[in-house]
Amino acid sequence: MIFDPLYLLLVGPVMLFAMFAQWRVKSAYAKAQAQPAPISGAAAARMVLDDSGLSNVDVQMTQGFLSDHYDPRAKVIRLSPEVYQSRSLAAVGIAAHEAGHAIQDATNYSPLVIRNAAVPLASTGGGISMMVFIGGIMFGGAASVLGKSLLIAGVFLFAAVVFFQLINLPVEFDASNRAKRVLGELQVVRGEQAAVVNDVLSAAAMTYVAATVSAIMTLIYMLIRSGLLSGRRD
Repeated sequence: MIFDPLYLLLVGPVMLFAMFAQWRVKSAYAKAQAQPAPISGAAAARMVLDDSGLSNVDVQMTQGFLSDHYDPRAKVIRLSPEVYQSRSLAAVGIAAHEAGHAIQDATNYSPLVIRNAAVPLASTGGGISMMVFIGGIMFGGAASVLGKSLLIAGVFLFAAVVFFQLINLPVEFDASNRAKRVLGELQVVRGEQAAVVNDVLSAAAMTYVAATVSAIMTLIYMLIRSGLLSGRRD
């Protein structure tokens, strides 16, 4: 599939954009990591949480490079050692972003609720959709009954991935906006420091945009190849 000219035409440019987004976030992160902050990432997350009345949410260190995340079930923000311990602007920005997710959870932010509910279906779809779709191509494509059925099944499974990516965008953007606002209100970062933190969060947001566009274009490719969009028969 990856060598299909149509796939390369639809998804190829998005892959280039995704590569640029990855370079951009690495560049912004490296710059922010080299600049000192008044507090550590763990302290920044704690300040944002306490300011929002979320003293019940714990902040813990976990293993793995940039494995930072908020666990809504355990009510815990888990930060990688590089973020938890570091007193850098990068650590402060990332930690505050994860605290933003905790605030969303506490306020029942609708897109987050929908995203969390969509995780099981999206995980299943992401894991098997391509295998099912390729199986449809191998069994005769849209020209055979079995092939057509598998193609359609693959499309619907991957559609769950696209839905997840679409609902994930406002969740991530909102968490970053909350982080920027609270960090500013608490005067944790000011002036040029705030600009550096904003650059890191904006660069990270670009990767989510790239992932979403890539998923959409892949779904369009699958719709065309299955005959659901253009009526084409392989």
